[in-house]
Amino acid sequence: MTNLKTAGATDAAPRWATAALVLADGAVFWGKGVGAARHAVGEVCFNTSMTGYQEIITDPSYAGQIISFTFPHIGNVGTNPEDIESINPAARGVVLRGDITEPANWRAAKPLDDWLKSHNLPGVCGVDTRAITRRIRDGGAPSGVVVNAPDGKFDIPKLRHIAEEWPGLDGMDLAVEVTTKQTYSWNETKWALGKGYGKLDKAKYHVVAVDYGAKRNILRCLANTGCKVTVVPATATADDILRHKPDGVFLSNGPGDPAATAHYSVPAVQGVLDKRVPLFGICLGHQILALTLGGKTRKMERGHRGANQPVKDLTTGKVEITSQNHGFCVVPESLPKSAEVTHVSLFDGTNEGLRCTDKPAFSVQYHPEASPGPTDSHYLFDRFVDMIDKSKGK
Repeated sequence: MTNLKTAGATDAAPRWATAALVLADGAVFWGKGVGAARHAVGEVCFNTSMTGYQEIITDPSYAGQIISFTFPHIGNVGTNPEDIESINPAARGVVLRGDITEPANWRAAKPLDDWLKSHNLPGVCGVDTRAITRRIRDGGAPSGVVVNAPDGKFDIPKLRHIAEEWPGLDGMDLAVEVTTKQTYSWNETKWALGKGYGKLDKAKYHVVAVDYGAKRNILRCLANTGCKVTVVPATATADDILRHKPDGVFLSNGPGDPAATAHYSVPAVQGVLDKRVPLFGICLGHQILALTLGGKTRKMERGHRGANQPVKDLTTGKVEITSQNHGFCVVPESLPKSAEVTHVSLFDGTNEGLRCTDKPAFSVQYHPEASPGPTDSHYLFDRFVDMIDKSKGK
């Protein structure tokens, strides 16, 4: 039995199908429905991680995207209220290989299917995700619609039209959709077995984090280094940031086209750099720093999404196993001489980090707060604090 069919009629669904992934080119992957009974449109991407599906789905950087998991056993450890990176998932839907099984983990509070329903996220399982991965590998990330229809009725021409008409992520500013609406303080530190999340009692420094779609664990890592964190919206100006009198400024991860954020993010970051406040950026924050320095970014055909991405730190020669989620990258040839490339991907040679030689600022493309290595990249948060120390003459 094949679950891929290029369909042109509403009655083309197999008798057993209650869900489908419909691509803009007309390809249809049939399966069984999970999550909410609805449809959603977005860019179809794949993630190669074997664990952490709840963190992945709640990562705000997945706004506008339908996530196809290459690992077949998604949902086997259930879900819980602690392993989330944001309260409201920004992803559009999920595509799975195997059926969602009953959770087998002592921390599970709710099965994945129920959790998806509670967040109004549609999905399809029983799909050949290897075939989807090959299509993306060979042809780039397509637009698509994931639909969960318990009655087994599908209007494929209409769904294909929705996918064809979706504009895609190129040129789309999604940071403004996922950012916080108001400024708030953060003092929660990293999780520990038997203790849960900790709390920062006495802060050494004050960091302002610009929220372009910040993951909670990034904020925890900052707090874990002894930094009180004030989180401000993505559209905060340099004056908005600097009035908090920060010892350092952090630029967070986030979704969408970095160039589309430039009209508000670049002037703000430039204002921070002019005051020589130590600055650290991750993912979208890395790309925004590059744009501020006069560099360029480009859309990648496939992107990097997974927890097995090897990156070389050119300053130490060490190779880190990193977690990544990005569909755009910095064009290193466009960077000024005052920007030094510090990290490169060993998969495809794309830029993974930079530092300013004339200002206290650096950034990386990947996610050092995640734990695929498991702690290969946590040193970057200490590097940020060391930079603040140096700026204070310590």
